[in-house]
Amino acid sequence: MGWRVYGSNAPQAQLSLEQAVLAYREEYLIERNFGRLKGKPLTLTPMYLEDDRRATGLTRLLSLGLRTLTLLEHVARSQLAKTGEKLGGLYAGNPARTTDRPTTEAMLQAFKEIFLNVVKIGGQTYRHLSSLSKLQLKILDLLNIPTSTYTALAAYSENPP
Repeated sequence: MGWRVYGSNAPQAQLSLEQAVLAYREEYLIERNFGRLKGKPLTLTPMYLEDDRRATGLTRLLSLGLRTLTLLEHVARSQLAKTGEKLGGLYAGNPARTTDRPTTEAMLQAFKEIFLNVVKIGGQTYRHLSSLSKLQLKILDLLNIPTSTYTALAAYSENPP
């Protein structure tokens, strides 16, 4: 059996040995999130920025993106834990596979095939927004996002990309 040494600059009254060990064991969660900055979907790749303010701004913006990913994941997982449900249909090639710990990336991937079509004919504008699947509706429900938020996209998209 090997020995482990834990060190901290926090006073023992503020952080017990047990709390320090538990915090250390959860360090992988923080490392996983920083890994998200280096890979998809945020992709913090080497680039040339002319001044430190721009580098700082980009890092802060990506940090907000990371916090958003983490928050969405937490909300969905908390909702699933509360109801004891599992979410199925996230895994391509294995629609029967379910999970109670979906990643934000997997949930966002479920929305990959939605489209907003805008057609202008004779001064009239017609919009058609893809219908949501059962999985997409379930994800919105888990995240406490009303479906009206999605359907409003068509009405408020004057100049779609």
